[in-house]
Amino acid sequence: MNMKRIAFTSGVALSPCGTRFRECAIAVSILALVTGTVVGCTNGAQNDNTATNNDTNTAINTSAQSQGSTQNKQLQTIGVSLGDLGNPFYVAVQRGAETQAKKIGNDIRVNSVSSGFDLNQQANQIENFTAANTDLIILSAVDKKGVKPAIDQARQAGRVVIAVDSAVDADVDAMISSNNTQAGEIACKYIGDRLKGQGNVVILNGTQMDSIVQRVEGCMTSLSKYPGIKILSKDQNAEGTRDGGLRVMTDLLTTFPKIDAVFATNDQSGVGADLAARQARRKEFFIVGVDGSPDATKAMEDKDGLFAATAAQNPAGMAEKAVEIGNDVIQGKKPSNPNILVPVKLVTRENLSSYQGW
Repeated sequence: MNMKRIAFTSGVALSPCGTRFRECAIAVSILALVTGTVVGCTNGAQNDNTATNNDTNTAINTSAQSQGSTQNKQLQTIGVSLGDLGNPFYVAVQRGAETQAKKIGNDIRVNSVSSGFDLNQQANQIENFTAANTDLIILSAVDKKGVKPAIDQARQAGRVVIAVDSAVDADVDAMISSNNTQAGEIACKYIGDRLKGQGNVVILNGTQMDSIVQRVEGCMTSLSKYPGIKILSKDQNAEGTRDGGLRVMTDLLTTFPKIDAVFATNDQSGVGADLAARQARRKEFFIVGVDGSPDATKAMEDKDGLFAATAAQNPAGMAEKAVEIGNDVIQGKKPSNPNILVPVKLVTRENLSSYQGW
């Protein structure tokens, strides 16, 4: 039988499922008789929809399986999204997560990434961890509200999520942070006491993470108790970096001829402010930071430097606790208190020798 004559009518090519249904049916019948094959006459778009639905169902089933598999199993992978791995604080967080992972065993893989304090970057990192079926996601949020959709997506997919250092406006398995309000309070109480309640103070602000906001609020609470202290500046963003502290402090030194003390919302910006003072040959003020970082303690050891004190955190300890709690949650043990505040302590030149550091 000449199949070509069936496939073409009046010189017009027709598919087996063309618009001329009667001819299509005849063609199909003949094909079935010759080959023993059943051919359906359905719309091509319907076929596409069928494939799409199958893909969707597969994705839903896969998601459901991943949700059901996050409980009562061994921790194998940890994803950590941090502000800046060029900052010793976040390096200590990374080290703490790795230390606790080794204590647990099971050859746990820890993948730490830097968001550069960029919300979109951090959201993408969390989404990537989620897609990779990472068991435990730990993050230091750069934006407590903006990161919520990515966290929600991770939780819906069955991932365990723990926030460290900075709070989030999202439902997480646990939140572990330093008492950042206390950090600002004790740092600026030191300033007020040392100035005997009189003087000009500048605050080196930072990226508006929850932790930074709380430190500034704590500082303002303390300084409000000293009516003779004038705050010259409190809104300049030093970006939490040495370069940012150098840039902002250089501008402030040009603007204000007399400064008595500087509160840096983290040590790195405080070290940058110290460098700016050296370059400007200004020595009339002192600097107090937050973190208790190696750079700060080194600056405090320099008798010619201006760095006088820091409200010390324990970043490695926070990360270790995060991994410990995350492992418990994966095994079905929820923490009795999911919100954990870790106290800070003031380290000064006078008690520096007894400070263990990071």
